[in-house]
Amino acid sequence: MAKSKLSGFILGLGAVLVSSAAVVPLAAHAQSGQPVKLLVGYAAGGPVDTAARQFAVAFSKALDMNVIVENRPGVSGALAGAAVSKSEADAQMLYFAASPTLTITPHVVRSMPFDPQKGLTPVAPILSYANVLVVNKDQPFKTIPELITYARANPGKVTFGSAGMGASNHLSGELLAQRTGTQLVHIPYKGNAPAMTDVISGQISMMFDIIGTARNYISAGRVNVLAVTSPGRNASLPNVPSMQEAGIAGYDVQGWYALYAPPGLPADRLARYQDATRKALASEELKQKLIEQGYDLWSGTAQDVSDRVRNELALWATVTKGMKFE
Repeated sequence: MAKSKLSGFILGLGAVLVSSAAVVPLAAHAQSGQPVKLLVGYAAGGPVDTAARQFAVAFSKALDMNVIVENRPGVSGALAGAAVSKSEADAQMLYFAASPTLTITPHVVRSMPFDPQKGLTPVAPILSYANVLVVNKDQPFKTIPELITYARANPGKVTFGSAGMGASNHLSGELLAQRTGTQLVHIPYKGNAPAMTDVISGQISMMFDIIGTARNYISAGRVNVLAVTSPGRNASLPNVPSMQEAGIAGYDVQGWYALYAPPGLPADRLARYQDATRKALASEELKQKLIEQGYDLWSGTAQDVSDRVRNELALWATVTKGMKFE
């Protein structure tokens, strides 16, 4: 065969193969080794990233495909969501979403890079978690009723830290102030760790923190613990009352993680991702790891995720009304 004809044959064959690969169903990608990207909107090593990587191991086994976790931090997790929102429907790209990005960030940034209600395809819920209110050991209040009494008698003296303006633990404190008619002074930090350091040293009075990270400080006796933010008690802190038990009627602040896909995801692809998520969360190894970190598995549907986003967007719109973030 002449060199020019051979080149033409190879190019033509390549075009056929590329064209065929573009329409290969998801199951066949497992054989080709093409991975699924699981985007996380926060830096490596944090609680969202850790949970995502633990989930990815079980999800990969259930899906029978390689799953690669990719960190794209920025705009409180929204940059990763925007990347998935703008990707093609058949792209093997998923978003491990943390609820504050979808329900709080839209109220505190000037321009949200994607629509949390319409810009993504909800796949399935993964887990939920509560915060815990911890206080400096030298504070004169040891219970929620004592905190409220003290704060009312000493307006502006109780300070609470957070991971930053608009963070979930910031708004947890604002909600507590609104529900109790107290004046609590917010001190923003660049992350939970430096805020916790100042709680321990007494620079600030208290803070809300994720149970999984706060539990070590609680068990070591470095802080006092007052309540968890879920309606009921948490299995990893069985002796700690909930805010509602402590007298704050209707106080319910729980974060959650859920799996999202690009908009317009084909129904068969969605069903496979959902089935793999169910199988992953049924893994005893994964369940044990998550429970040890203070998480609760969230059994539900994609519609449950959409409903929760809608309800929590409304809640935080009320809490943030009139607040300035920029």
